[in-house]
Amino acid sequence: MESLAARVRQFIDREGLVEAGETLLVGVSGGPDSVCLLHVLSELRQTLGVRLHVVHLDHMLRGEDSAADAGYVSRLAEHLGVPVTVQTRDVEAYRKEKRLSVEQAAREGRYDFYCEAAQSVGARRIALGHTEDDQVETILMHLMRGTGLTGLRGMQPVTRWQGSGGALWLLRPLLQVTRVETEEYCRAHGLEPRRDVSNYSPAFLRNRVRHEVIPLLQSCDRNIGAALLRTARAAADDLSFLDGQVATAWDGVVTVQPNGILLNTPGLLSLHPSLQRHLLRRVVGEILGDLADIHAVHIEIMMDALTKQAGKKLTLPRGLVFLVGYQTCLVTTEGHEVCPLPPLEGEHRLNVPGDTIVAGWRARATITTPGSLAQGFKACLDFDQVGADLAVRGRRAGDRFQPLGMAEPKKLQDFMVDAKIPRAWRDRVPLVCSTHGVVWVVGWRIAEWVRVTDATKQVLCLEFERSK
Repeated sequence: MESLAARVRQFIDREGLVEAGETLLVGVSGGPDSVCLLHVLSELRQTLGVRLHVVHLDHMLRGEDSAADAGYVSRLAEHLGVPVTVQTRDVEAYRKEKRLSVEQAAREGRYDFYCEAAQSVGARRIALGHTEDDQVETILMHLMRGTGLTGLRGMQPVTRWQGSGGALWLLRPLLQVTRVETEEYCRAHGLEPRRDVSNYSPAFLRNRVRHEVIPLLQSCDRNIGAALLRTARAAADDLSFLDGQVATAWDGVVTVQPNGILLNTPGLLSLHPSLQRHLLRRVVGEILGDLADIHAVHIEIMMDALTKQAGKKLTLPRGLVFLVGYQTCLVTTEGHEVCPLPPLEGEHRLNVPGDTIVAGWRARATITTPGSLAQGFKACLDFDQVGADLAVRGRRAGDRFQPLGMAEPKKLQDFMVDAKIPRAWRDRVPLVCSTHGVVWVVGWRIAEWVRVTDATKQVLCLEFERSK
């Protein structure tokens, strides 16, 4: 067992987990893994040059057993000469309020408590008792949920948690130690960890993976754990390469704003799909602090929305919002969305043909022969019908519009509602108008009466893009 402490020390040094002179929190539940971690770190604290501070949260989920766990952790910390902070939180009430699973509610409550405790004692990092067995379980759970490379990589030695109480670095010094080894260590040192009976309840996915799925897989291949860990290491190498590629593309695609992160849609779509996914994952991580509850399916939904009409809004887990705009997408959280369109005041004449700068837009008009029709921010119109006397403006009371495919005009307001244009956007949507009325609701629809037909001789092509 002495070699276990030496291995943990080597892992800490190799991964650069701690800095001499700092206060290091240690999350201790009372189970074998966290008890082993605390005891090992207490043995290493002088050589590491760190001060330890134990933290324990009573989730109030198991009645007297929860209280007994808290008492055990307090006595153990006192025996080892380590200060301890114990707090009680009503996780069940929080779960109902936020409509979360028990696991997610407990996790959020626990990590927010860790952040608050870190601030109170001046710590920046917390050591957690995740083991190699936890890593195998995590990889399998990610696979079951439909993961990308990020999930396949599993837990990392160091990750950052952004909670309501601030940010905290999560350290996992036991990632190369098995659960059997932590239990043997506790026995060898006369430690008597607590046993949480909820760890055997089939109501929780991790327990079913631990007690049912993994034994079944081991009956097929007893080395399945080692194979998964090798896969995780390969995924980590691939992700490291992708991280570098994303860093290169980042400034050309991403603009960090007070209300979220704005993405340049054409720039993002120009990247390889693999880089698109990886960049979106990094953006989500920047917004939420981590990727908990964000699965591969959510990234795919976001990628699919990149080519959808402006105004589309996705509401994803943890209050994440993905809002499609004109050649941009905003990634933010509920309550922070704003209209991405610039204010549009007055009426602006278009140069036909030529370029016109209009309130944050560059409008380009060219006259050509009939060809393929355009969509989105490009429109092809019958030049003989629309003429060259065109202007750009915002909507006005009483505006009417005959959308492509409709026999009669309708109120522009009704069209915007039917087209699901967000209410906050409607006054800023550019309208291309002639003396006969609205000919193009930019980004949505042209008018029926200016469409290109077999009889069209000249085509007016209009293209809008955001100006610098």
